[in-house]
Amino acid sequence: MPSRHDAIADAVLAGTPATEQDALAVLQSDDDELLEVVAAAARLRRRHFGNAVKVNYLVNLKSGLCPEDCHYCSQRLGSQADILKYTWLRPDEAVEQAAAGLRGGATRICMVSSGRGPTDRDIDRVAGMVGALKQEHPEVEVCACLGLLKDGQAQRLREAGVDAYNHNLNTAQSHHDHIVTTHTYADRVDTVNRAKDAGLSPCSGLIAGLGESDEQLVEALFALRDLGSDSIPVNFLMPFDGTPLEGTWELTPGRCLRILAMARMVCPDREIRIAGGREMHLRSLQGLALQVANSIFLGDYLTSEGQAAEADLELIRDNGFVVLGADAVAAGARPSSQRPHDPAKRRRGAGTDVPANA
Repeated sequence: MPSRHDAIADAVLAGTPATEQDALAVLQSDDDELLEVVAAAARLRRRHFGNAVKVNYLVNLKSGLCPEDCHYCSQRLGSQADILKYTWLRPDEAVEQAAAGLRGGATRICMVSSGRGPTDRDIDRVAGMVGALKQEHPEVEVCACLGLLKDGQAQRLREAGVDAYNHNLNTAQSHHDHIVTTHTYADRVDTVNRAKDAGLSPCSGLIAGLGESDEQLVEALFALRDLGSDSIPVNFLMPFDGTPLEGTWELTPGRCLRILAMARMVCPDREIRIAGGREMHLRSLQGLALQVANSIFLGDYLTSEGQAAEADLELIRDNGFVVLGADAVAAGARPSSQRPHDPAKRRRGAGTDVPANA
């Protein structure tokens, strides 16, 4: 007998959008239903994206010293987090960093800077970087993430060759003022709409684990669907020491899977990207999450390290997926004959003076 989650997937596949009640049913499912939830959402993922995984690579153009007070952010005003802080990379440095991601198997470069929003001079600076990158790598897809946009800036980025613009809603409108006070929810929606109006593909997502309720997670996802976000990064809070949310741990691997599955049910044909916090919160369930999501970041994040880039590519391959737009060599695959075969020898525990692995 089909599960209730299969019934939701059947309806979505038949063209009936998921309701808020459907989303809550996925989010609040029992542990013994988790594989049923993943299997149901995976049907939607396979229908729209097959077995491909889009690989994205972040280039942090300017890090730290942001005047905004987003409680979750290590770059926020007043943050005591011990992160890298630097001003704008030179254009050649930015292109070099982006090229490293492309060599690693990424097809989309996300160029990010801290701050409330760019000046017109900043827009020109980024436009030059994008032009230089596309001159060397004309096939690359570029997403910019520079903060709140003003009149004409989205159009300038589009003319420079930027393909998409990221500006996350981050949380529900009803929860927004609990996590930031220096800008409004409406400010964020306005920037996404400016990007759309200029012909940029809108990329907007959320952060889970900010103290929101189940209903507010659902509210945020439906807002993203209604906003028309083509790509939805799902971040899981990384509670940096030195930020207001230091020590906040609300997430489990199972809850993260349910959030991703809910996103797939609500937005079946949109790119669902497992973003920041993937390794920290999904842990051993990262591979299972790819049955639902169809996009990840390669390597490191803005101010935190990710797992080794090769481990990301192995995660994709070992779970039966392929990197979108890349052949085996470009995706970093190594033939089995080139991989080490000799197991690591035990040098601890019984028969040694080294503590056991227990």
